[in-house]
Amino acid sequence: MARSPGPSVRLKLTLSYAGFLVLAGALLLAVVWVFLLRYVPDTIIVDVAPSRPGPGQFVPNRSDLERAFAPRVAWAMVFLLVFGLVGGWFLAGRMLAPLDRITDATRRAAEGSLSHRISLPGRQDEFRELADAFDAMLARLEAQVAEQQRFAANASHELRTPLAVTRTLLEVGAQDPDRDTDELLRRLEAVNARAIDLTEALLLLSRADRGTFARERVDLSLVAEETAETLLPLADARSVEVSVAGGAAAAVGSHALLLQLATNLVHNAIVHNLPAGGTVRVATGVRGDDVVLTVENTGDALDPRLVPTLVEPFQRGGGRTHGEHAGVGLGLAIVRSIAEAHHGTLALAALGDGGLRATVRLPGERSAPPAWWPSGQTDS
Repeated sequence: MARSPGPSVRLKLTLSYAGFLVLAGALLLAVVWVFLLRYVPDTIIVDVAPSRPGPGQFVPNRSDLERAFAPRVAWAMVFLLVFGLVGGWFLAGRMLAPLDRITDATRRAAEGSLSHRISLPGRQDEFRELADAFDAMLARLEAQVAEQQRFAANASHELRTPLAVTRTLLEVGAQDPDRDTDELLRRLEAVNARAIDLTEALLLLSRADRGTFARERVDLSLVAEETAETLLPLADARSVEVSVAGGAAAAVGSHALLLQLATNLVHNAIVHNLPAGGTVRVATGVRGDDVVLTVENTGDALDPRLVPTLVEPFQRGGGRTHGEHAGVGLGLAIVRSIAEAHHGTLALAALGDGGLRATVRLPGERSAPPAWWPSGQTDS
């Protein structure tokens, strides 16, 4: 936004300091006039003592005092004005020095340098509180930018793979007219389906990150039952038993997104189970002011150091996926984004006997933030 040039804050503060000092001096001199000079009579008084010979003693009147007082008042006001301007300029510069550092950091951030920090020294005051808040914002922005760049690179790589495979299949089919057309179409359909799934997952992840969705009352117990019923054919095909337990757990959010959250968790638990057999346990409940959705599955033993990385986009647990439902590596990343968009959390824990426990904790219906509250923030 273009703005016309104006006086600096330092100049405004200097003029304010000088003006205040001159005004205070003028008020002080006015007090002297009102409460002192006004009681001096404006007549010439000559004290003639009968006991003493010679001329009488001269006593100055109000006019005499005013003539002596006025020049000194003028010089005093000039001194206060000059002192106020010089001292105010110096004091304003000292006070605004932290603001210069904050402005410099802001310009660097606008130019793309998010690694710079103000690190303002000294005791806590308004400027240092602003500097600390700005440093925290820069740190968060730097982390988000790095995550987005990593996500974009991974997404480009993941999308490029099915497109490259499609091109290869088409080239092979064009060079070999006798190739089985049905087999080629089947493989192209599989590759295309994976590309579509990946694109839809990316769009869903973006929607969850923005937090742009209507909010309503959602019972997680009903969502869990709907999810289990939907994924029952997949569980039967893999001989996995899915059980749902728990009472009502009302949250506030998007039914579609929370259904996708539960679907991703249960689907992840089914396809990352043992090659044959195994169980998936889904439970809902209330803990304090929050509601909880827990999904546990049997399966291979997991390295505890691997578990925190499973929520990163395109990260897959090595050796955990069996069959053709490997997914696109965004399932748990989407779950985490949906949970955070609903002001909740996702926690993963490796089970001692093998398998994984995923726990989603969301604010309950009574403690949920209002719809306008920014995603990722909680009321303190």
